[in-house]
This record gives sequence, structure tokens and C-alpha cells, in this order.
Amino acid sequence: MPQPKSTIRDEHSAPDLEIVGNQVTIHPSGFTSNPTARDDTITERNLVRHMARFRENPLDFFREVSLYMSGTGWRAYDDVIGQPVFYSGFGDRMKSLILSSSMLQDKVRDLANTRLAVEEKEGLLAVKEGATMDEKRARRRNELESGLREVVDTMLDNMICKMESKSFIRGAYYLCTQLLTRAYHQGIHVSSEEVLRLRSVAETAAKQNQSIVFLPCHKSHVDYVSLQLICYRLGMGLPVVVAGDNLNIPLLGPFLQHAGAMWIRRSFGNDPLYQTVVQAYIDTLLQQGFNFECFIEGGRSRTGKLLSPKFGILNFIVDSVLSGRVKDTIICPVSTQYDKVIETESYISELLGQPKQKENLADLLSSSSVLSLKLGRVDVRFSQPWSLREFLTQQLSRLNLADIGHGLKLDYAERGRILRTLGYRVLSEINDVSVMMPPALVGTVLLTLRGRGVGKGELVRRLDWLCDRVRAKGGRVAHFYRSPTEVVVDRALDVLGPKLVGVVPGLAEPTYYAVDRFQLSFYRNMLIHLFITEALVSVAMYTKIKQGGGPANQRITFEALKAQVSFLSQLFRGEFIFPPEGLVSNLEKTLRSLEADDVISITRDDSNTPQFVELSDTERTCGRENFDFYCFLIWPFIEASWLGVVSLQGLTPPLDGSKDIWIDQKKAQDSAQLLGKTLYHQGDLSYFEAVNKETLKNSYQRFEEEGIILVARSKESRAGPSIRLAPEWTPKRDPETGKVLPRGRLWDFTELIAQSRREGKNRRDGATVSSRVLTMSDFVGRQLFSNAAVSTPADVSSRQMRRKAIGTDSKL
Repeated sequence: MPQPKSTIRDEHSAPDLEIVGNQVTIHPSGFTSNPTARDDTITERNLVRHMARFRENPLDFFREVSLYMSGTGWRAYDDVIGQPVFYSGFGDRMKSLILSSSMLQDKVRDLANTRLAVEEKEGLLAVKEGATMDEKRARRRNELESGLREVVDTMLDNMICKMESKSFIRGAYYLCTQLLTRAYHQGIHVSSEEVLRLRSVAETAAKQNQSIVFLPCHKSHVDYVSLQLICYRLGMGLPVVVAGDNLNIPLLGPFLQHAGAMWIRRSFGNDPLYQTVVQAYIDTLLQQGFNFECFIEGGRSRTGKLLSPKFGILNFIVDSVLSGRVKDTIICPVSTQYDKVIETESYISELLGQPKQKENLADLLSSSSVLSLKLGRVDVRFSQPWSLREFLTQQLSRLNLADIGHGLKLDYAERGRILRTLGYRVLSEINDVSVMMPPALVGTVLLTLRGRGVGKGELVRRLDWLCDRVRAKGGRVAHFYRSPTEVVVDRALDVLGPKLVGVVPGLAEPTYYAVDRFQLSFYRNMLIHLFITEALVSVAMYTKIKQGGGPANQRITFEALKAQVSFLSQLFRGEFIFPPEGLVSNLEKTLRSLEADDVISITRDDSNTPQFVELSDTERTCGRENFDFYCFLIWPFIEASWLGVVSLQGLTPPLDGSKDIWIDQKKAQDSAQLLGKTLYHQGDLSYFEAVNKETLKNSYQRFEEEGIILVARSKESRAGPSIRLAPEWTPKRDPETGKVLPRGRLWDFTELIAQSRREGKNRRDGATVSSRVLTMSDFVGRQLFSNAAVSTPADVSSRQMRRKAIGTDSKL
């Protein structure tokens, strides 16, 4: 095991950037000064600094306000890198450009003609005396087109951003900085290398009239605020931000719209006109070279790790370039990491099944206590920007298709492959530049150690080890130049607070324990992507290690290890972002890494082919602490998948009921949560995080893709999808007792997952599951059947077929 270091640092990373007034200064990597540091010593300053407080110094407060309102110095926001914004008439100009779109005009005519044909077919175009049928058609067509244009006009008024006043944006910057630096009192940190590179790219893009499309991860409402502040402070054109209209609430909505928000519906439904309006707006923004921002994950991640990419807005951007309507645009993935996320408490409530509360300004301010919290800092990192046109050209070449803009028509599967490749490339690059924050590191250590708590010395030692492992995997640790690890630990514990991490008083040394494991898991998940391959190999080995006995009894054959890793990587293919090299290459690389770290020992034959894999003597001597670390990372997710498949056992139709009953999918997932909470408190589930609603939802999605469940969706009804077990996966019941029998394909699938589960004190996998757990699942399932109606939906498993066409068979 590597020797612990006395400080946490990353001396090979780029230095930090200090921007004060009109001066840009580069400082050594990440030095966080203490409150007594002198001005002539090397210190790290934030991209945004604290504003004067009225109560502390009213004169400086009013002076700062006047500087912003008058636009003195850099606050004037003149000579911006990018296209002109914030002038009177900007919104009207954008609206005029959108309305002149030939695509939008064609759609209006097509919809009018379609409606006209329906009216004529239904005899609604009776010819009045003195008018011919052609005249009637022409008059009616004009009426329909005029009505549709009014609808478009209303859509655009509600949708487009209205960046028209520099005075407003200066005031908005001041207000947002006031709020942000009160909550995140250590400000926004950026890498000087990345920011200077971004400015250079922005200058080149502006000359070529190209847009930069920022694609950030999404953990908090603060994400878009921080990126806007950075662009403003660096003198770059503010991006137009795609935002769900759920945030378009009184006061906040108009404020955001004038600061750059573009409102869109959460769901477009079957509204071709609205889709065309959105496409025309995005075309116009990219044609004019305005910067653009949308979140690659769609909504905010409630779990801390990256979500699967959403392709809605991404599809519009790709279509703009593929069609030739936009020559090119620049893609820039962005990572935003926090010491502590404001909304985590509300996230936990939602993940435990509480209904999501509708946004309102009062709750946003009060629930987060944004005016009084001290949540540490925000780290924003920018990946290397790249050309979307070049990416699409490469993808089309691989598909042996024509070049961009030459009447190119892609079928659903081809477009799906391109979008999927694009989405996961962006996610991978976000992970590559993400910074591991101290609370995430401390939270991970606390959740991956056996025992009730950990002493201060051990916590520091394991944090040093974890930082070394992060860097060895190519990850980044937040810069704390010259700060001892003990100081970083204290700082992280202070940010996390006593509600998450407690300390036991009166002991020989401070001993810390996880108070709220569920909420701490949010921070652990921020770095799980770095170790996902090691985690899968470790829990695959655990299938033998959990059996006990001597070392010879705990070794696993290479083929058995490979089979279990392959199964688990398929199971979690939508849950984690795997390295792109493929199963065989990733497995070999991971085994070499674990062997080099002296965690495992590999027995090879004369041709150097692995035969057996087992724990090394060194790892056994140190109490399996490194092996256990990797297992603890992924065990909660294995528990969630096991819970999901166990809940499916309860969907076995009763003997005395119809075999053609469909269950509401949301109710089935809610019942799975109820089952999970019951099993946890009865000792049959090791991790309460396993009842996480999002993870369960992902498990059901995997079950759908595997064909275990059939999903029916009705296009006519607003009701959610319904599910039932596929016939070949449906368990049998005992004809006399009616109990679900522990056999068949679904049971075998459950057993495969269970092999890698953590063995708990109050259970043994086989007997307990086949008796008490299966009985409880059946009990919960019978309540679902008693409330369900017999129906035969028509649109069954169409989504499954589409997914297979796109291609989702990615492995570790």
C-alpha cells in the first residue's frame, strides 16, 4: 500500500486563475489561504469575491452598487467575446429571424393544408353564394395560417430569452454574486489553463460566427448561475440556457428570461408545431453564433453521479448541423462540482418516495437558507472544446453514409447510434475533468469502512490513500496547495456538518461516524465512476470469498470471474459510465492495476493466460481494507438491483385471477420501495440506499431492455405505462398453497445478482430469500393485483424494440 502523504496536492495540474479588476494573474495550484494570510504572500483568490455588506460597511456597499449600475471598468460588459447581446430590440430581432425560418413557414402551411383537407372531407367548407370552392379554400387556408402564426407568436413570447439591458445584467450579476458568495463562501474556482483555452476558442468561434454549446452536468440550480457568472466575469457572451418551464414562476421566471433563460415545456407531447418552433429557435441561435447551454442529463441528478444522457435538445442541435442549416458549432462539456449541494435534503425526500414539490421562489430561498449557509466552494472545469461537424462527419463515415447537408436522411436507428455516441462522449469528458471535492472524499471513506466509526488518524490515512488512487486513475483532486491533510479533513467535516457526520465525545481520539448514510451516498457517488471496473471485479471475486474457508477455497477461476463481471456490467450498463475500450480490454487492465497495487494475486499458465484470481497475502494481512473499499462502493447498487428483481416476483399473477392483468409501472415501483423499506428494517436488506427511487427506476429500465417485463404505453391516454412479466419469465405458483416457487428464469436471475451481495448478519441468501423474502414480495404484489384492471394494451414493448435498434449492449 502506498505510503501516506502529509499533504493533499496535485502539483502537476494547472495553476489557478485570479481575476481582480482588469488584471488576470496565475497562481500556484489551489492554495487556499488562511484568514491571517498577508496580501504579499501567495494566495488563491476566487473567480468571484465577497461583496461589501450593508450592515458591515454601508458606504462600500453603496459604492459597489453604483459601480455595477454605472458599468464602471469591467462591469460595463463591453467588448464581449461573441455576438452582440443586451441591447434594446434584441428580443424582437430574434423573434423576427425565427419567424422568417423557411422550415417554420413550411410547417405552418403544411398544418393549415392538413386541417383544410379534414374540414373539406367532413363537409365543413360549404360554398356560399357568389364564391367558388377555390376561393373558399384560399380564404379558409389564410384564416388557418393566420391562426397558426398567432399561436407561434405566443409560443415565442413565452420561450425566447430577452437579453436587452446591460444595466439589468450588471444588476443581476451583482445580485447573484451576493447570493452565491453567501451560500458558497469560498466562491467559484476554475483552472487557469482551461479558462484561457476557452477564451481563445471563443475568440476563434466569434470570428467564424460559430456558437459554443456548453453541455454541463446538472446537480443543482446553482449550475447555470455559476456558468453565467464565469462567462460574464471573463467577458464572454452569455449562453442562452435551456430551462424547463417549471421554473417559469412569478418574479423568478421573468428575471431568468431577461438573464438568458429559454423556456421549454417539460414534454412536447404530440405537438409538431411546438417542436418546429424549438428547432427554428435553436437553428437561429446557432446560425447567428450565440452561445448556448443545455444540460446533457436533462434534469438534476438526485444521486450525485452522472445520469444517462437525454437526447431531446441534443437531437435538435445535431439536426441543425446534419441538415446543413448550421455550418458548425463547438461542443464544450463542463463539470460543476460542489463541496456541498444546497438541494440534497430535498433530493433525499424525493428518492424516498415523497412527491416532488412544485418550485416557488419562497421555498427556493428558505429551504436552502441561501442567505446564511457556508457550503464551501464550487469548482467548474471545462473540457477541451471540439467541432460537432467533425464529430458527425466521423460518425457518418463509419456508417458509410453521405456527407452533411447533401439531402441526408437518417433512419431512427442510425440517428440513435450517433446521438448515443455523442451523449456518452460528453459524459465521459465531464467525468475526465471533474474535481473530487473534500466532502466527497471524506464521505466515501466513511461509507467504505467496516465498523461503527473511524478515528481521526485513520480517516486522514485513508483519505491520503484515496487521493493517491484517484490520481492513479486519472482523476483530479481539489487543489489544496500546502494544506495538511488534517486541515482538509477538518474543513470537509465542517462543510458536511453534524447532520451528516457525527463525532463521539470523550474517547481517546476524535471518532467520526456517518449520521445520514443516505445523504452521504450522494457525495460518494461523485467519484464512483473512477473505480467502477475495480468494484465490479471485487464483487465478482466476493462470490467465492464470502463462502469462507482458507485462501485456496476463496480463489476464483478467471472464466468464472469474467462471466460474473460480464453479467454485472450488463446489469449496470445504464447506471454507470464505463471506459469505452470494451469488456476484455477493461478487465485485463483492471486486473493488472489491482495486481500492481498488491490487492490481488493472479495465477497464470505457461502462456501467461490468467487461470485463477485471489486476494494477495498483503491484502489479507491488512484486513482486506482495499478490497472492501471497492466492494462497499457498489454493494448499494447491487442491493437495489436485487430488490428490483425480487419485487418482480410479486408480479406473478395469482392462481385465482386473470393472467392478463397489467400493473401501473409507477405503482409497481412504489411497491418495490415499500418492500425494500420492509426488508431493510427486518434485516434482509443491507443498505437503505437500495430503496432509492432513481436506482430502482433504472433497474426496471434494464428489466424492460432484457425482455423480463413487457411495457405498454398508450398514445391516446395520459396515464403512465403499465407492465407485466413476460410469459417466459413468469414464475410458477404451487397449485395447492398458491405460493411463488423459487425456480425458473427469474429466480436464476435473482440468484446471479445475489451471489455478489454483501452477506449480512441477519440473513443467509438462499433460504431466507426462498421463504420470508419471497413471501413478503408476494404479499406486496397481491395488493397491486387487487387494484389493477384487466386490459390488453396495444402498444406493448415497442420501446424495447426501439432500444434494440439503437443498440444498448454496452459492457464494462
